[in-house]
Amino acid sequence: MNLLSSHCPACSEEEVEDDPIAKEALLKVTIHVLEKMKETDLMKTLEKDLLSIYQKKYKSRMKDKYKRICETSQHGTPSLLNEIYTELNITKAWTEGINTEHEVRHLEAASRRSTKKDKCIQSDDLFRDKSIRTVLTKGVAGIGKTFSVQKFILDWAEGKANQDVTFMFPLPFRELNLMKKKNLSLINLLHQFFPGANELQSINCDGCKVVLIFDGLDECRLPLNFENNESLCDATESASVDVLLTNLIKGNLLPSAHLWITTRPGAANQIPLRFVGQVTEVQGFTDAQKEEYFMKSISDQSLAKKIIKHIKSSKSLYIMCHLPVFCWITATVLERMLSEAESEEIPKTLTQMFTHFLIFQIKHKDQKYHQRCEPDPQQTRESIMALGKLAFQQLEKGNLIFSKKDLMECGINVREATVYSGVCTQIFREEFELQLGKVFSFIHLSVQEFLAALYAFLAFINRNQPEHQTTDLSDLFNNSSMSDFLRSAVDKALESENGQLDLFLRFLLGLSLESNQTLLRSLLPQTGSSAHRIEETVEYIKGKIRENPSPEMFINLFHCLNELNYHSLVKEIQSYLNPGGYTCLRQIKLSSIQWSALVFVLLNSTQEHEEFDLRSYSRSEECLLRLLPVVKESRKAVLCGCNLSEESCKGLSTVISSKCSKLRELNLSENNLWDKGVKLLAEGLKNEECKLEKLWLVQCGISDVGFVALALALESNPMSKLQELNLNCNEHGNKGIKMLSDLQKDPNCTLETLHIEPDPYELNKTSHSYNFNRNSTNPVMDVAEFVILQKRNSYK
Repeated sequence: MNLLSSHCPACSEEEVEDDPIAKEALLKVTIHVLEKMKETDLMKTLEKDLLSIYQKKYKSRMKDKYKRICETSQHGTPSLLNEIYTELNITKAWTEGINTEHEVRHLEAASRRSTKKDKCIQSDDLFRDKSIRTVLTKGVAGIGKTFSVQKFILDWAEGKANQDVTFMFPLPFRELNLMKKKNLSLINLLHQFFPGANELQSINCDGCKVVLIFDGLDECRLPLNFENNESLCDATESASVDVLLTNLIKGNLLPSAHLWITTRPGAANQIPLRFVGQVTEVQGFTDAQKEEYFMKSISDQSLAKKIIKHIKSSKSLYIMCHLPVFCWITATVLERMLSEAESEEIPKTLTQMFTHFLIFQIKHKDQKYHQRCEPDPQQTRESIMALGKLAFQQLEKGNLIFSKKDLMECGINVREATVYSGVCTQIFREEFELQLGKVFSFIHLSVQEFLAALYAFLAFINRNQPEHQTTDLSDLFNNSSMSDFLRSAVDKALESENGQLDLFLRFLLGLSLESNQTLLRSLLPQTGSSAHRIEETVEYIKGKIRENPSPEMFINLFHCLNELNYHSLVKEIQSYLNPGGYTCLRQIKLSSIQWSALVFVLLNSTQEHEEFDLRSYSRSEECLLRLLPVVKESRKAVLCGCNLSEESCKGLSTVISSKCSKLRELNLSENNLWDKGVKLLAEGLKNEECKLEKLWLVQCGISDVGFVALALALESNPMSKLQELNLNCNEHGNKGIKMLSDLQKDPNCTLETLHIEPDPYELNKTSHSYNFNRNSTNPVMDVAEFVILQKRNSYK
C-alpha cells in the first residue's frame, strides 16, 4: 500500500517526464483500485495528478492549434499570432437593445468616440471578477473578435494568463450549426470537437474550472429557444444541441463553468440579458493601435510610416482602419504599391483600395498556382462574376456564411468551389467543419459588398442581367441607362432598412468612374458601354442630401460624393473653419445642403468630440438644431447664453433619450427655457436610455412647476445616471425642492450633488440657498432646516 500513498508516489518526477503515458496509465489503474477500496481521500489526490497530466496534454494541443494563423499572411505562409497580434480596445458596453444599423455606421461612430473615460478591459481579465459567469462581447464583423478568442486561448495554453482555469473549450457557432440535428450529451458533444480528449470526463470534478467559448453568435442557425426548451442538468444525458446550449447559458448544465460568447451587434439580443453577467464591446483599433499594427506587420519601418501618413490623409480609409481586417487589406495593397516605385495613383477611396486588393490577390494567386505573370482573362471573369453573383444575391439577407445550396443557386459547382477559394483564397474561404460538411464565406462583409457592386455594375453594362430576379435589389437592372441605374441605386440605399446598402452604394458609384474601370479592364474586359455624365449623378445626390435631414442618411451620401471624387461642397464649408476647427456663422447664411455639409465636416474631423461649444459657431437656436447630430456625438455640450427656447429643449430631449447618444454633460444656463422647456427636457430624462450625468439649468426662468417636473422625471426612471443637477438662480418653491431633496436621500438614486441658489437680485425676499452633496460631511437637512449656505455662481 505504500506505493499508493500520497507520501510515496508511484513514479519520481524524472520518470514522469520520461514516460508520461506510463504515469497516466498507472494513475488510472491506481484510482480504479482505490475506488474499489473506498479510499476516497487518496483517490481524489491522485485524480488531481491525473487531471494535471490531462491539462498538460490538452494545453499542448491548443498551443499547436492557435499559435499560427493563415488568414492575414500575404505570402501564403502562416504567421505567428504572438508576433502580429495587436491588443484590441475592449470596453464595457451599455446593455442596450438590438442595433441593426449597417456596421460601417458603428465604425464611423467609433471613430468619433473618445475612449479616454472608458475603462478598457484586457481579454485576459474577462473573468477576473469571480462572480461573473457569462460574458457577452459585441463587435462588428472583422473587428477582431475571433483573433481575440484565439489569443485568449493561446495565452492560457502558454501559461501566460488565466492559470486558474483548468480547461478552455472553443465551440464556434459555425461548427455547432452542423450538428443541429444531432441528439447527444454535453460530454459527447465535446468529444465531437475534441476527439480523444480523455480530460472531458473530469469537467465535473471539484476544483476543475472550465471556460466554454462560443464564437460567432451571429452565425448561429439554432433556434436558442430559452423559453420552451426542457431543463437539463446532467452532462451525460442526451438532448438536442439547442437544448444543450440553452441549458449551458442558463446555468443548468455545468453551473460552475464560465462562458464567453462573441457576436456582431445585431444578434446580441438572441440571449436574454438576465443570463449575461457582463456585456463588453470590441471597439477596434484606436489611432495608436492602428499605427502599432502597421509598424508590426510591415518590416520596412520607413515604408510603414509612409502608409500611416497616407491613410491619415483619407478620412474614409482611416475610419475603416478601426477594423483589423481592413488594416490588413490596406497593408497588402500599399506595401506593394509604395515599394514598387510605380506611377499608379495611390488609393484614397474605398473603391480604389478594394479594386487594387482584388487585382493583387488574383495576380498573386495566378503566379503562385499557374506560374503565369498575367491571369487568364476568361477564367478570371468567370470566377469573379460567379462570386459576385453569390455576393449580390446574399447581400440583402445579410448572410456572411453560405451553404452548398447557396453556391449551386449561383451556378457554382460545389466540387469546383476550391477553384474559387484557390484563385483568390484571401477573398473567398472554403472551410471544413468537423469533417461533417463545408461552409463558405468571404473574409469580410465589405469584400462581399464590393464584389456585389462589381457584379451589378458589370452585369448591367454587359446586359448580362440575372434571369431570375431573387431580390428587390435586382430591380436595378430594369433601368435603361447608366445614369438611371445609379440613381435607382441611390434610391434603393436610402430606402434600405438601417443603411444595409450604404457600402454597396459607395462601391457602385466608385466603380462608375472611368479611372477605376481602367484599373479593372486588364482583368475584366467590358463588352458594353458605361458612358454617363458624373455631374448628373452628383447633382442627384446633392438633391437627396437636401431632402434628407437625417444625418444617418446624408452622411453616407457625402461619402458617396467622395467616391465620385467630388469635394467642392466640403471644401467650401472647410474654408469657413479657422485652424481651431471653429467658425463664426452669424454673418453667413447657409443653405440646407451647406448645413448638412458642416455636420459632415465636423463629424469627420480629426479632433475628438469631447466638448461641443455652440458659442464657437453661432449663438442661435437654428445653429443648435442644425448641429444636433454633432451634439449627440459629443461628451459635453456647452449651450449657455445662446438665446435658446423650448424648441431647443424638444430637440435636446430627443438627443439625450437616444441609446446611441454620447452626451454626458449638458449646460443650458442663461437661456429662457421656462417651465415649458424644462418639461420637454424632463421627458428625455424619463427615458431609460438617457445617460446624462450632469445637467446645468442656471438662470433659465424655471419656477416650482419645472422643479417638480424634473423630480418626477428622475423618480420615474430607475435607470437614471444623473449625478449632478444645478438649478441656481431660478424662482424655486418648497414643493419642488422637497421632492428633489427627498429623491437625493434615496440610496437607489444616483443624484449626488444638487445646487439650488436664488437669484442674487432676489435675496431681499425670503429666499434660501441650498447646495447638497450626498458625499459631504454635512448631513442633508429637511426643508424646514434649510438655511442660506453660500452665494456663488457655480457655472462657467
